Amino acid sequence: MNSESLLAQFDALLPLAAAWATEQEQKILRDGVSLSAGEIADACAIGVQGPDRIRLLQVETIPRPSQPQLKAACDAIDFLTPATRGLTLGHGIFIRSDCWRDRLLIVHELAHSAQYERLGGILPFLRRYLFECLTVGYSTAPLELEAIAVTARVCAE
Repeated sequence: MNSESLLAQFDALLPLAAAWATEQEQKILRDGVSLSAGEIADACAIGVQGPDRIRLLQVETIPRPSQPQLKAACDAIDFLTPATRGLTLGHGIFIRSDCWRDRLLIVHELAHSAQYERLGGILPFLRRYLFECLTVGYSTAPLELEAIAVTARVCAE
């Protein structure tokens, strides 16, 4: 697939991804739990603007979109695999049950919440984050590397 058609496909799927993410965030905000005092302190150290708005939702597996095009896109960039331990969608964070209250994971996901806030919400975040995953790969995506660095800094303090 050439880069023009890849970008066109990305642009077409982005609104679907944002709609799915928004729906999932609402579920987490409705059903999730507030951060503990220690997690709020970590969120503040990271620079999260609304730590009181963050909710964590324990799940057996991190959900994936059921829409076939989004499922295929996740597969294409190896995103949301069975190995995924956490997923941040705005102020909502899914945490896999076997990782519940894992500080390193939660700090990492809180770093993504701060990125959502800084970038202006779900659509602008996904536009940048997914584009980075598509073009340079998840493990070298700048927003992912930033979250890793923030986690190392906050957890070393």
